[in-house]
Amino acid sequence: MREVSRKKIVVILSQSPYGGSLAREAIDYCLAAAAFEQDLQLIFTSDAVLQLLNDQQPQSIHQKNISKTLSALPIYGVDNFYVDQEALADLGLSEKDLCLPVSIVNANEMTELLANASHTLNF
Repeated sequence: MREVSRKKIVVILSQSPYGGSLAREAIDYCLAAAAFEQDLQLIFTSDAVLQLLNDQQPQSIHQKNISKTLSALPIYGVDNFYVDQEALADLGLSEKDLCLPVSIVNANEMTELLANASHTLNF
């Protein structure tokens, strides 16, 4: 029987949580890849950092709370979350405003993550 190789996949999220479908599609992809036991690392850049905000209330725009879905990822073995330091500062946020434990990374550290990845996906 052939053994399935484990890929290191970096998923770059750059879209706001409710501006379109890409944020949800990224999470759906991560859940599917996690089911196949792939090594996932998620990097939140730009407005995607807003996906991680605590206390989101998207009911007024008839959307489901994306942070609750993100919070389920560790149950599926996805627990490598990185946030772009510059985006976090631009949005005036700190780590305590986020719904998941994250590693805050600068541009050089993100470059290193990408260099060590088997595959990179942008959402």
